[in-house]
Amino acid sequence: MGNAWGLYSDPAGTPHPEKNPSFDPLYGFPNGRKERVMIATQAEMESAKLPLEDRDYCAHLLIKYRACRADVAPWLYKCEHEKHEYLTCQYEDYVLRMKEFERERRLLQRKKRIEARSRQEAIGA
Repeated sequence: MGNAWGLYSDPAGTPHPEKNPSFDPLYGFPNGRKERVMIATQAEMESAKLPLEDRDYCAHLLIKYRACRADVAPWLYKCEHEKHEYLTCQYEDYVLRMKEFERERRLLQRKKRIEARSRQEAIGA
């Protein structure tokens, strides 16, 4: 276990996980992409006292889940649907972030190959 990092050992062709994408987000999408929007407002998240790490695209579902837990306090099993919605949203967000990372990595690899090919042509010409 743990040997998968060898796939991403090329620093020039691997995006930094904490930096924004360097390519146009619409590149490769001729019909455009659906824009992600936050449903919960900053004021709602502050009033619900959500910690900073929970203020993501699924925050509105977490607020709903916590409200349900507070309403039916001893019988928490009644909030299974809200819990499932929240966890599903978290999973889908994770998958989307991994897809974006992989897209950025592949575009960086492509850019690197194109630059190497153009250098070869310049030397050979």
